Amino acid sequence: MCYKRIRFHFLSISVLIFSLTLTGCSKDEILDQYNNVVQTAGNTALTSDFSLKGNRAYGEDCYTGTYTADYKDFSKTEYLFGGTSIERENGKDISVSCDLEITEGTAQVFWVSGSDDPIILLEATGSYSKTITLPEGGNYIGVIGNNFTGHLEMNIE
Repeated sequence: MCYKRIRFHFLSISVLIFSLTLTGCSKDEILDQYNNVVQTAGNTALTSDFSLKGNRAYGEDCYTGTYTADYKDFSKTEYLFGGTSIERENGKDISVSCDLEITEGTAQVFWVSGSDDPIILLEATGSYSKTITLPEGGNYIGVIGNNFTGHLEMNIE
């Protein structure tokens, strides 16, 4: 699975570089196009709307929006918001607020950046609200459940 994804990324970048070489784009245009390819590839890591347990509405990009879900015996990981951007158009800061109610099992709302270990934002019934500065590269916010029954509401601006 990982090999296919790496091959896809390599092929996409190769096609982009080849096409830009033929068109004579400026350095800034090439970097913008490269950033767009990287962002598009990063969006594929997000859990599809079809597979989500709740309802997600994106904001101005895939890094922002709202999510509401009721879980019953949920034991998976959902990647709700984020992407892989070299330079995010809307800046590096996002405001994350969420309410988590755990009735049974365990749940964690997390933020993962690059290859770093995930940072747990919330893992007990309660609320979280903070502004996060995203480093360049892959950044995702999601939820992990282990026999989790409960409710999650999230708003990212």
